[in-house]
Amino acid sequence: MYEKTFPNKRFKHTIEFLKKHVSTSETILDLGVENPFSKIMIEHGFTIENTQGEDLDLDTTNNEKSEAEDETAFEIFEHLLSPFTVLKSIKANKIVASVPLKLWFSSSYRSKTDMWDRHYHEFEDWQFDWLFEKAGWKIIATDKWTNPTKKIGLRPILRWFTPRYYIVYAERV
Repeated sequence: MYEKTFPNKRFKHTIEFLKKHVSTSETILDLGVENPFSKIMIEHGFTIENTQGEDLDLDTTNNEKSEAEDETAFEIFEHLLSPFTVLKSIKANKIVASVPLKLWFSSSYRSKTDMWDRHYHEFEDWQFDWLFEKAGWKIIATDKWTNPTKKIGLRPILRWFTPRYYIVYAERV
């Protein structure tokens, strides 16, 4: 399970939060292609289907056609130009979503080799909440956690104390 899977702390917090707020008897549309965390959700009894790698900024068809009762979006919204459009297109009444938080001591992530693996947005918690509220969602629960590294330096020390990930559970208003 996630104890042996990188990144184990993030996966552990995410699955615990998901289990608190979503029943395994409900179906989930997970935004993003099948990934290691999709498999963890299945191992924990969740029934999920993933989107197929379409550009969610341009194609929200899977959201519009899905009959899933819930949606999840784990580290997806920071890659989109318009997460608002995706949130508005969701038919499900519940969503659990997480993002890496903007850190004052570290610039936005941008892969030099993969044009899709870049952060267009890095949110502060209040900005992510506002995005949900503006898109017609009521935030019911949130959580944050740190992401320490085993490197030496000022930034690695700050990562021991500064929350890096933010997760929300919201319901459609």
